[in-house]
Amino acid sequence: METKRITSQHYRKKVRWGWLKKTFMVLAALGCISSSLLFLTPWGSNLRISLAEMVINTQHRDWAWMLVGAEKRDDMVNKMQQQIDVWGTDKQHDGLIKPDTRKRSASDLIKVVDIQDENHNTPTWRGKKMYVYDPRTIRLVTTSHKQEGEKISDMVKRTGALAGVNGGAFDDPQGLGNGFAPIGFLMSGGEVILTEYDGSVKQHVVGFTKKGILKIGLYSINELIKDGVTEAAFWKPRIIEDGKGLITSGDGGAGRDPRTALCQTKNGTIIFLVIDGRQPGYSMGATLKEVQDLFLAEGCMNAGFLDGGASSELVADGKLQTKPASRYGERRLPDGFLVFADPSSYKADNMWDGLTKIDAGGAYDNPGYQQEQAKLRAKATHSPSSPKPTAVHTPKATSEVDKPPTISPKSSPPITGDPEPVKKSPTPKSSTSPSPSPAKGSAPPKHTTGSDSVNEGNISSSSSKP
Repeated sequence: METKRITSQHYRKKVRWGWLKKTFMVLAALGCISSSLLFLTPWGSNLRISLAEMVINTQHRDWAWMLVGAEKRDDMVNKMQQQIDVWGTDKQHDGLIKPDTRKRSASDLIKVVDIQDENHNTPTWRGKKMYVYDPRTIRLVTTSHKQEGEKISDMVKRTGALAGVNGGAFDDPQGLGNGFAPIGFLMSGGEVILTEYDGSVKQHVVGFTKKGILKIGLYSINELIKDGVTEAAFWKPRIIEDGKGLITSGDGGAGRDPRTALCQTKNGTIIFLVIDGRQPGYSMGATLKEVQDLFLAEGCMNAGFLDGGASSELVADGKLQTKPASRYGERRLPDGFLVFADPSSYKADNMWDGLTKIDAGGAYDNPGYQQEQAKLRAKATHSPSSPKPTAVHTPKATSEVDKPPTISPKSSPPITGDPEPVKKSPTPKSSTSPSPSPAKGSAPPKHTTGSDSVNEGNISSSSSKP
């Protein structure tokens, strides 16, 4: 009996090791086949480039080297940035827009509808589309909190607005920033709330004139004031100019991601588009070209993007209408574009006025992340065999690869979420110190950009009406 038991145990061990060997061999074979397809076929090359484009548009831009190599990644970033600047260079013709200025009730001012990808059997993206029939009712609303941004749903509730979407660029360390460090500039009610650059430096702009004309492209603050722009923030790219689509080949070179975009038709109607993404099985996000095609089908004359990624959201009818990609829900943001029944009822808060330092935040002050870590610590304490909290990936400080080179006054500074030239530079600090704007004609100060990095540029806070 003892001999039979030993023989039986030996047999079970042989069977177990046999299956392990077979499993290992199958996995190794699959790995070889996958590697061959990815690196030795045109299909695989296109897939790697598409994935690299998506990674480049996140805070983990440097990781794209694993897909295409460091040299190819840097080349992709530079070419994309140059193309975006070209798209924003020409001035749009405002005279082509004839806003319908008839007075509307609050119930007739906006309309929100569901949208989804209609080009595939299984939709690759889903989202919302909001029509605003009087562009003069749109205001740029800024955070009312000290040292941190504010959720769009809270902005809408606080101001009594009808609806709102996320706005312009901001520094986002580790993808966990506090939403209090805008990049570029902010204008609201005709006032320059804050600016990072001299008024003569051209920046990528999304804004509205007092008459309700949507302005998108490369403009200096001085030009915006001259053209009567009263609400504006810093973002890109422009994809439609005077009714002509600017992406003429490919998908726009930015992969699939959550998107917030807007356009204006000939009669002045503004269309906001918010597409969810980074959620397999529900919505992966849209390409720039897909958004352009949607707007061209609506008869849009000028169109471009606001901040995207985990910041993309739409609030209407008193609730969040979309599904943000952030695992912590709505993000804290420095500003947003909100729609009012009475736009004159809002006066912008300037929480940056008088500050000597602007802290962009990070993992250390992100409520969602801190709560998540506290739960993991508690679980480890009560269950010794459970994984320790340190097993969870903790975001590291922004990599040096996110640093852009110095930008001349004639070109717009790179922004969060958009690609820019990659260059090594000193390790960024975690906060910014407001200081006077550079002298006219001087080059903009260096700052860390790319999604979720810390801005080291000079930000001057002001409230001077044009």
